Amino acid sequence: MDFGQLFNTLLNSLPNQVWYFVPLFILLPILRTPWFKGKAGEAMVNIAAKLFLDKTRYHLIKNVTLPTEDGTTQIDHIIVSRYGVFVVETKNMKGWIFGNAKQRYWTQKIFKHSQKFQNPLHQNYKHVKTLQSLLGLSDEQVFSVVVFVGDSTFKTPMPENVTHGGGYVRFIKAQTEPRLSDVEVQKVNEAIESGRLAATFRTQREHVAHVKEIAAKKRSEPRCPKCQDEMVKRTVKRGENIGKEFYGCKAFPKCRGMVGASLLQ
Repeated sequence: MDFGQLFNTLLNSLPNQVWYFVPLFILLPILRTPWFKGKAGEAMVNIAAKLFLDKTRYHLIKNVTLPTEDGTTQIDHIIVSRYGVFVVETKNMKGWIFGNAKQRYWTQKIFKHSQKFQNPLHQNYKHVKTLQSLLGLSDEQVFSVVVFVGDSTFKTPMPENVTHGGGYVRFIKAQTEPRLSDVEVQKVNEAIESGRLAATFRTQREHVAHVKEIAAKKRSEPRCPKCQDEMVKRTVKRGENIGKEFYGCKAFPKCRGMVGASLLQ
């Protein structure tokens, strides 16, 4: 019996009930990917917006890719209303979350394992500024909102615009001061629809490539050995290493982490 015959024999010998589990085995790896978790988080935010925000007053626009000077930026959700334009960034994470508005990196802790991730407010800043440039709106008319979904818990006080689950709806509803007229709301919606890139596979592929390029560049740059913040190239001005270059923490003097120039010894 050759290999092909042996394989067919094994398949035929499997109980019919086993075949019902094959799709499950195929789906499980997909369900665990960051891509799927991200999409699941976005879907939860979409559902909350549709259920708890009045459609006649709040206009939800999803997955908006806008061109920038160096590539593209992708916004999960934009909610347009007379009370402002809300730029919503979704984070599907679990564990304990530590951070504040000013820190460049926040910390995720799951049991004894900790890892740093970019402050989502800083991440959303580019989205906000790109949208402001497109729409010609002021800081008072555009709100940055971050929504954590998943089994995560904030372990440090968070700004009011960083929420968990449906908390982002409460933040949006809490803004009751009119900032746009009905005519301006219509113009904003039209400008976003006309300014966004077509939601095609090519657009998504090019955006992903741009993100990977940025990530690769960041990985190649040295990080502060103490706080993992960005580092700045500097030159030694005195001592035996005078004239030599080294990297010092961008947060100096709060953090004195450094790399190179024999650590200024």
